[in-house]
Amino acid sequence: MDLLRDVLQYAMDNQGRLQDALGVHLRLSLYALSIAMAIFIPLGVLASRSRRIGPPLVALVAAARVVPSLALLFLMLPLLGTGFRPALVALTILAGPPLIVNTDAAMRNVNAFVLESARGLGMNPLQVFAKVHLPLSLPVIVTGVRSATIDIIASATLAAFIGAGGLGTFILSGLTLRDTRLLLVGAIPVIALALTAEAILNGVERLVTPPAT
Repeated sequence: MDLLRDVLQYAMDNQGRLQDALGVHLRLSLYALSIAMAIFIPLGVLASRSRRIGPPLVALVAAARVVPSLALLFLMLPLLGTGFRPALVALTILAGPPLIVNTDAAMRNVNAFVLESARGLGMNPLQVFAKVHLPLSLPVIVTGVRSATIDIIASATLAAFIGAGGLGTFILSGLTLRDTRLLLVGAIPVIALALTAEAILNGVERLVTPPAT
């Protein structure tokens, strides 16, 4: 209880710093997720439509998931230096594998009979994609978005190591100073953000899942 009281007191005494760090963490996470979705979900759709390019691409990005987040951040240093921009690029790349893999799997696993029935009703390819193929794929795609979001929120804490700021600055200071208060001041909001994102996207996933027949 004393530790939690100390953590709360420290957070209140440093409210401005904490709000700034939270703002940076949120911007970094939201920007990275938005850019990643705009790039990698279309790539996943393209992969699902190409038997020649799709499997090697999916295998490559799936293998890339083993690259540690911190290593990816440090790889940006010689290319982009330190700060917000290299962290944003690294986190965007980090979100790629779950988005591509899930989108590819979602598009490939839609029942071919359903798609053929839509064509039989006179729908053109764009209508089949927009009104049938994509809606039926959305639950698995949203699962990929959820996975990417949690990865980004968690890995954004490591952005402090390359001077990007965020809640990781408190964690890094806590590790350096061996101060548990600082560790918890940074870690508790990160956990809260991750749990909130998980709950929201679980709700979205339920909304886009067709009712069982």
